[in-house]
Amino acid sequence: MITIDHNQNLVSVGVFGEFTLADYKEFEELVNYKVKFQGQVNLLFDLREMAGFTVDVAWEEIKFSRQHKHDFGRIAVLTEDQWMTWSAWLSQLFVDAEIMVFSDEREARDWLAAEAESAS
Repeated sequence: MITIDHNQNLVSVGVFGEFTLADYKEFEELVNYKVKFQGQVNLLFDLREMAGFTVDVAWEEIKFSRQHKHDFGRIAVLTEDQWMTWSAWLSQLFVDAEIMVFSDEREARDWLAAEAESAS
């Protein structure tokens, strides 16, 4: 299950339990809309409560990242899981965005806000 919140150029996603393809498609739809009408966006992924993800999510993430190589400014990932940290760094191969991993939500949001302020 996921929760999605968005305002201005920030899309925040919280994942609870297993991250499924239906969840990922919901995220994709919102990002596609934001990019089409607002341009480049920042992402905040809160994966602290994620129990895992299905293989089709991993494949979809690679395809989506390649299609949106230039559409993200910064991507903040909230996790304390070493595997998720490694996966976030691997994602940098597919997008131009700066990707940082955080364990503290306030630090992640401050980092994203700093990019938004410098882009203004």
